[in-house]
Amino acid sequence: MRPMSNTNAILAYGFYDSPVGSLLVAGDEACLHMASFPTENYQAKIKPGWVRDDSIFANVYEQLDAYFAGKLERFDLPLRLAGSCFQNAVWRALCDIPFGETITYGEQAKRIGRPGGAQAVGAANGANPIPIIVPCHRVIGANNTLTGFGGGIETKRFLLEHEIKYTPHKRLI
Repeated sequence: MRPMSNTNAILAYGFYDSPVGSLLVAGDEACLHMASFPTENYQAKIKPGWVRDDSIFANVYEQLDAYFAGKLERFDLPLRLAGSCFQNAVWRALCDIPFGETITYGEQAKRIGRPGGAQAVGAANGANPIPIIVPCHRVIGANNTLTGFGGGIETKRFLLEHEIKYTPHKRLI
């Protein structure tokens, strides 16, 4: 993950056809601002003034292709994470969870220096504007259950099983 500062550029958007459905992506020529699942509860909407331009997302699409083919474990994209200081700390910590591994919300809270902040971490993960690329799907409940995911639990299960498939020496939960 390469965080970038806020820009005032007009956003472009495009669609990536993934195994979990068509993802709406938006950003500018400098960085990716969001990716959205096609689920009813989480789906972002195209905003007035956005311009359809899949061409600026070529690198995003290539890396997603490689990820879903099991050939990419860590994304290297410039990202604009426009959250609070706490949210940004949570989102940066997500990128440190290795491919094919999971941690609990409580463990993530400890890693960012907020022991006891599992619920706040869960809320920040739920507000992650760039799921899959910023891998909030790798965080699970304290009792090793799949909980809370904007793309739906089945999508979370798919993403984790996909990663385990390409890291057979590791266990999901």
